Amino acid sequence: MGEALRQSFQNLRANKLRSFLTMFGIVWGMISIVILSATGEGFRLGNEKVLLELGRNVGIVWGNRTSLQAGGERAGRRIFLTEGDARAIAAESSLVAVVSPEIERPAVNVKSPYNAANVRLTGVEPQFQGIRTIEVEYGRTLSSSDESQVARVAVVGYDVADQLFGKRHILAETLSINGLPYIVVGKIRKKEQDSNYNGPDNNKIFVPFSTMMQDMPRRDAPPGSVSDIVVAPRQEVIDALPAVLDQRTGRIADINWPLEDNVRKILARRHDFDPTDRQAMTMWDTSLQTLMFARMIDRMRDFFTIVGLVTLGLGGIGVMNIMLVAVKERTREIGIRKALGATTQAIQRQFFLEGFFLTLVSGAIGMILALGLCALVNLAPMPARFAGMIVSWQAGLFALAVLVIIGVVTSTYPARRAAELPPVEALRFEM
Repeated sequence: MGEALRQSFQNLRANKLRSFLTMFGIVWGMISIVILSATGEGFRLGNEKVLLELGRNVGIVWGNRTSLQAGGERAGRRIFLTEGDARAIAAESSLVAVVSPEIERPAVNVKSPYNAANVRLTGVEPQFQGIRTIEVEYGRTLSSSDESQVARVAVVGYDVADQLFGKRHILAETLSINGLPYIVVGKIRKKEQDSNYNGPDNNKIFVPFSTMMQDMPRRDAPPGSVSDIVVAPRQEVIDALPAVLDQRTGRIADINWPLEDNVRKILARRHDFDPTDRQAMTMWDTSLQTLMFARMIDRMRDFFTIVGLVTLGLGGIGVMNIMLVAVKERTREIGIRKALGATTQAIQRQFFLEGFFLTLVSGAIGMILALGLCALVNLAPMPARFAGMIVSWQAGLFALAVLVIIGVVTSTYPARRAAELPPVEALRFEM
């Protein structure tokens, strides 16, 4: 085997230009598969990270205006969501895992011992922080005891903390919010958030929902109204979304998504509007964004894979052609070796190893170049929705498997042609 490999390498060196041109197709095909796969994986992970900053698979529900008459009520009636609506969704919905009402005031006067600003204030329940990825740099988040005791405590957004306190440590500091004292219990980590509603979390202050309802309820709505309701669906609801999308018969915009439909029916009973009235409430479901983006990435990955396979296939055809030419050029050599006692298996093994060696060397060079290019790209600053060139082990194994198959297929036929040449005819052959 060692002698066969050495002789294969010598034969490739004897035809440098032809070997290089043949190897180029394999090299480029391997680069295509690795680079394009790494690009798709980078976009997928980057998008997941950005969506997670807002919250993983959450739905934000707002009241709107009715567009249909129902229960003796006119169309165009404004729907104001309440804390009771959130409790009803939590109790009645079989599709929802977590529910939290949310109340916001857009420009509340906030003072620290060092500065003052108009800040968006948000009242939330403890479970809100988990589904909306409210994580602290230091300190703690809002707790159930804060909620039950109607405590005047606050978790401050990263940018608001810098604006009010500079670079000071803010834990246990006192804030005056609309003239009322609140104790800072935590500072939110800096969030790289490019999706939001009513502003990024870095620019907000979060307080317990019960405290907010007591101290600063909404002024533009009936008593007890909330700004929105945040829900997190159960995992089985998320898992069923691809089937709902695949079974649609019309436009994607016309799909009646299960979570939104379920929540609308509960709210329709409580507010006396038609449960088919899709204008009466609005839901932003981030799990749908995740689904659509995943589909886009999958189709892009499929296209990239086909491009890489076609390129590798063309390179494989080049390997087969050069080996067939080598068989023709070395016909007399084959005849001499057979006349001296070389077996058919030895001749076949020699040419098979030459083709297979050529393919593997090309693939290894392509893989090294692709990994180098990925590392080079990763040195540059990355946009929010791109995590860099991520080479997955699945892509590496796939490329290796394809390369081995191509090496075997493209080397077997020329090797068989060489081995089947009769010694007498081979010795008579003239170019």
